[in-house]
Amino acid sequence: MKLFIISDIHGSLYYLEKVMEIFKKGDYDKLVILGDELYHGPRNPLPKDYSPKDVIQILNGYKDKIIAVRGNCDSEVDQMVLDYPIMSDYALLYLGEKRVYITHGHIYNKENPLPMSEGDILLYGHFHIPMIEKIENRYFFNPGSISLPKNSSKNSFAILDKETFTIKDLDENIIMDIKF
Repeated sequence: MKLFIISDIHGSLYYLEKVMEIFKKGDYDKLVILGDELYHGPRNPLPKDYSPKDVIQILNGYKDKIIAVRGNCDSEVDQMVLDYPIMSDYALLYLGEKRVYITHGHIYNKENPLPMSEGDILLYGHFHIPMIEKIENRYFFNPGSISLPKNSSKNSFAILDKETFTIKDLDENIIMDIKF
């Protein structure tokens, strides 16, 4: 299985269109969204081309490919307009024999992980900063944000397959990667 991972869209039509062009070119089994699809949140600036209604249309067109978890800026009304389910605070996927926990990051993250076993992966967004870290043979991955990167990071997304996690910018340059 090959996963295309994005986080923290925050209603940006511009950046969602850019990343979906990349998604369409690849051979991905699922589009994983780590929360904060539509609303920009009270602490964030308006992202470029803020248009939640247009973002809804694009995402609903991929409803059969999307696995999504709830972010801190997502609300009940978001679920009413999206044609795919937004899981609760986390979901569990299997990538071969590996367990992959997906969450937004505002509750569970490397500082407060879910109960993980050796070799498990915790995949989360929220912080808007790309990150790869291995702690005691457990993996913590953050793809960054496609629309509102922080700490001078680039707009980014990630790809996860059975043996590699790769974070790329929107020009498809590799920012960082790891084999596990």
